[in-house]
Amino acid sequence: MAASHALDLQSLFSAQQQGFAAQSFPDAAVRLERLERMKRLVEDNEDPMAAAISADFGNRSRQETAVAEVFFVLASIAHARGHLRRWMKRRRVATSFHSLPGSSWIMPQPLGVVGIVSPWNYPLQLALAPAVAALAAGNRVMIKPSETTPRFSELLAQLIGQRFGADECAVVTGDADIGRDFVRLPFNHLFFTGSTEVGRKVGLAAAANLTPVTLELGGKSPAIVDASSDLPDSARKIAVGKLFNAGQTCIAPDYVLVPAAQQQAFAEAFTRAVTEMYPTLEDNPDYTSIVDDRHYARLQALAQDARQAGARVLPVNPGGHAEEPGARKMRPTLLLDVTGGMRVMQEEVFGPLLPVIGYQTLDEAIAFVNARPRPLALYWFGRDRARRDQVLRQTISGGVTVNDVLLHIAQENLPFGGVGDSGSGAYHGEHGFRLFSKEKPVFVQSRLAGTWLLRPPYGKLAASVVRQLRRMV
Repeated sequence: MAASHALDLQSLFSAQQQGFAAQSFPDAAVRLERLERMKRLVEDNEDPMAAAISADFGNRSRQETAVAEVFFVLASIAHARGHLRRWMKRRRVATSFHSLPGSSWIMPQPLGVVGIVSPWNYPLQLALAPAVAALAAGNRVMIKPSETTPRFSELLAQLIGQRFGADECAVVTGDADIGRDFVRLPFNHLFFTGSTEVGRKVGLAAAANLTPVTLELGGKSPAIVDASSDLPDSARKIAVGKLFNAGQTCIAPDYVLVPAAQQQAFAEAFTRAVTEMYPTLEDNPDYTSIVDDRHYARLQALAQDARQAGARVLPVNPGGHAEEPGARKMRPTLLLDVTGGMRVMQEEVFGPLLPVIGYQTLDEAIAFVNARPRPLALYWFGRDRARRDQVLRQTISGGVTVNDVLLHIAQENLPFGGVGDSGSGAYHGEHGFRLFSKEKPVFVQSRLAGTWLLRPPYGKLAASVVRQLRRMV
C-alpha cells in the first residue's frame, strides 16, 4: 500500500494472512521472482532513496548510503537468489537406531506473516535486508519504518506499493502510536531493530500473542587495542568505523581500551586519521550529520557531563571552522580520563564521541568488558594470536572483527545478531532463511518397522525388547 493510508493495520494484516493461506508454500520460482522485484526496486530508485535519506539526516554521505545500504541489500538479494533452491531442499538426517529402517528429514516451511520494525540510522538496509530473508523463506511481510526518517519512509511505502501487492509485502508509515499497534499484531514472527530500551517493550507486546521475536539491539561495543598491535593502523581503522555515518551505527566502536602507556599516542594517531579523511567538516558532503536536534542535544549533553566530571574532552576540527548547530555536523571528539560513572560510559553513544580508557594488563581489559552488558560487537587489534584467542574465549559478544571494524556484518555466511542486552536471534544469508522458516521435523515409518513388538498388551516379549534396546544405548 502507499501503505497505512489505504488500509488500517488489522485489515492489512488480514489480507496478508489470506494471501499466505492461499499460497502457504510458494515454490522457488515465485520466491525468486519476488526477490527480483526487490532487486529492481533498489536498482531503479537508488538516487531518489539516497536523496530522501540525505534530506532526513540534513546531510548523509552518498557513498555511505551506496556502500552500507544499496550495495548491502543488493548483495543479500544476490546471495539469497544464488542459494535459495539449496536452502529450500528438505535435509535428510540420521534416524535413531531403534526406529530403523524408518527415515528422518527436516523440511523448511514458511511461517506466515512476518512483521519488521526498522530504525532510522540505516533506513534502507535495516528495512529490506530482513525483508529479503523473509521473502526468500516464503513469507508475507509488513514493514514499519522509523518516523525519524519520514521522507524515506514515505518513499519506501510508495515504491513497495508499486512493486508488490498489499498481501505480499507492504509498508506501514506513521508515528510511535502506530508503531505500538503494529507490534501488538499476532505476527508469526516479529523482527525489531532498535534500542535496548524499546526492544524490551517490543518483546513484552509480542509476548501477549506468543509471537517469536528477533531483537537486533545495540549497546557499548568495545575496541581492544593490544600492545602487539600496529597502533597507527588500529587508530585509523577505529576512526573509520567510529565516524562512518557519524557514529550512528549499532556496531560502531563505542569505546576503546588502550594500553595505558599508549593513550596519548592513540589520541594523536586518531586525530591524524580524522584529519586525513575529513579535511573539513561543516561543508564536507562525506561527513554525515546527526539525524535530528534531539540526538544532537543528547550527544552534546554526554560530552558536557564527561567534561564536568573530569574527563579531558578533545574535539577534532580539521578545518578550524566554528560548529553550526543547525547543520548538526558534530565534531569527532575523544574523551580521555573517563570513569564508569559518567553518562558516556552508561549509555550507548551512537555518535562521534569516543571514550579512550587505559589498561595495564589484558586480564584487566577483559574484566572491564565483562563487567558490562554483553555488546553487539567487539573489535580486537593485535598480532599476538594467543592473546587474540584469550579475548575470543573470555568475552561474549554478538560478533567480532579482528584487526578491523564493522566487517563481520558484511559476511553473508556469518550470522549477525546480539546476545543478552544487545539482542536475541540472528540473520543474514542462510541464517536469515532459517530464522524465518519452521524447520519441520518429519519421520517416515517403514513397512518393516518392529514397533508392533511394543504394543499392548505388554508381556515378556515387550520387556525383552526393552532390555535389548537399553543394552544398545
